[in-house]
Amino acid sequence: MSDATLHNATQDPDDFAVSISDSIESFIVAVTEVAKGDEPDSAVPFLLLEISQLLLTGGRLGAHEDFVPDERYEPDIGPEPDVDELRERFANLLDPVDVYSEVFDPYVPRSEPVASRISDDLADIITDLRHGLAHYRAGRVSEALWWWQFSYLSNWGPTASAALRALQSLVAHVRLDQPLVELDGLDTDSDVTGDEEQLAEEAGKVMAAEIAGPLGLRAT
Repeated sequence: MSDATLHNATQDPDDFAVSISDSIESFIVAVTEVAKGDEPDSAVPFLLLEISQLLLTGGRLGAHEDFVPDERYEPDIGPEPDVDELRERFANLLDPVDVYSEVFDPYVPRSEPVASRISDDLADIITDLRHGLAHYRAGRVSEALWWWQFSYLSNWGPTASAALRALQSLVAHVRLDQPLVELDGLDTDSDVTGDEEQLAEEAGKVMAAEIAGPLGLRAT
């Protein structure tokens, strides 16, 4: 058994819950601040950092043995906060690099890429995290941990991983002075049925320098 596994098995559940909830709350606060657009020049690098840290928290949840809630049916947490304004703020902040192409499941043979939006991803992630946080703040710690673990495996984990890949790719294009491919006509309302060559035929070239300044990236 590795040291990490041993530590995970012997760690006080209360300490684990506090650590997870602190990380999740920190992510929500930080990303909500980014969405305000007060510092657009640092938006992309900051989101790259925050999602990377969140996925470490998700990894801890995924590696842990299954959490079992105290109650058979999930208690009602009441109305959940609307994330539409947050989604729109990110869409404006990240334009024109909000839409990206992603393979939904890398283990499905011959999977076709689908169109996604970083702004949608962030809103969905925060919705899942807030849901568990509502249980945690109401004192339902086991329910919160179960929800965060379950939704990490089923939704916010894959979503955060996809968004991280897009952000990392964006940073790499700019730092390595490589042209970006603009996905002309590609949107989340349309199906992507072609391969990368087909996308390239439809795409126009956008030099990384054109978006480096507004998004806080500098080519070296």
